Amino acid sequence: MRRFVKICGLSTPETISAAIEAGASHIGLVHFPKSPRHVSLAKAAMLRRDLPDTAKVVLLMVDPEPQMLAEAIRMVAPQVVQFHGAEAPDVLARTRAETGVEVWKALGVKDAAALDAAARYKGAADRVLLDAPAEALPGGNGAAFDWKLLAGWQAPLPWGLAGGLTPANVADAIRLTGTTLVDTSSGVERSPGVKDVDKIAAFCKAALL
Repeated sequence: MRRFVKICGLSTPETISAAIEAGASHIGLVHFPKSPRHVSLAKAAMLRRDLPDTAKVVLLMVDPEPQMLAEAIRMVAPQVVQFHGAEAPDVLARTRAETGVEVWKALGVKDAAALDAAARYKGAADRVLLDAPAEALPGGNGAAFDWKLLAGWQAPLPWGLAGGLTPANVADAIRLTGTTLVDTSSGVERSPGVKDVDKIAAFCKAALL
């Protein structure tokens, strides 16, 4: 089975190129002003231009207003929109139906009950992304949840693993959870919002072995 790697919070052509060259399947652009990884829609559109078909562009948004969401999809033309707030399933279903883009929903996992919430998005989202619970920011906090919670979990739809993943632990995370998609942001940074090309390369290498 193919394995996928998403490098999220990219903000420069150089780090995007590094991610693609390292084998990343998904390039994450964050449009959320409170995040140190935030890029404007104009910059996201610029970064998205001329990217090869080998990687999908994921636009991350948090509880966007309908007009803002429509404008973001029009300007950036992402292949995937990742919702990282408290969006209801009907918002995702409508986005997918009206735009044709792939839709992901991030879920903070603090206990087994949180995993049950994934079932709400069956038929509305293409994938759920299991992340650590939100802190000051909805994601990108460098924290992992207890992967043992996934033992025996019967996923109701495709899923990926995020939260606290680094070059040092991603191989163990894949082995322990069986995930086919891993997502990192702060785990490949020198400082908040500043990606490290060597860490990106190391993460992809460890994840794709």
